[in-house]
Amino acid sequence: MLQHVTLEVAPETVRDCVAFWALLGFDEMDPPPLLRGRFTWVQREGTQIHFVPVEEPTQPARQGHVAIVAPDYEAVLRAMAERGVAMREGTNAWDAPRTFVRDPAGHQVEIMSAPPLPPWPGE
Repeated sequence: MLQHVTLEVAPETVRDCVAFWALLGFDEMDPPPLLRGRFTWVQREGTQIHFVPVEEPTQPARQGHVAIVAPDYEAVLRAMAERGVAMREGTNAWDAPRTFVRDPAGHQVEIMSAPPLPPWPGE
């Protein structure tokens, strides 16, 4: 299990990022008291995303990304579309659709309908 990912975000995008991750089934939670003034956290089933607001966030990766198995793939894609999120279909490399989006801070997020598990197509 991946426990958490920390993403740098501009301070003005923190609340938008919380709302974006809510579409993927993540709920906001209180960080430990020593971190509350610095971080905003969301979680789903023990996996957390930690947002650290910085004035000049690191440029989001072109290829690097966070991948999440959606609780209801089609419903998540509908919710993203309703909010005007640009989506790009990923290669169907393991007989399970996947879609790439960018969160409000610009980080690439892969939304998966199922995790990649063998047997692999074509083998």
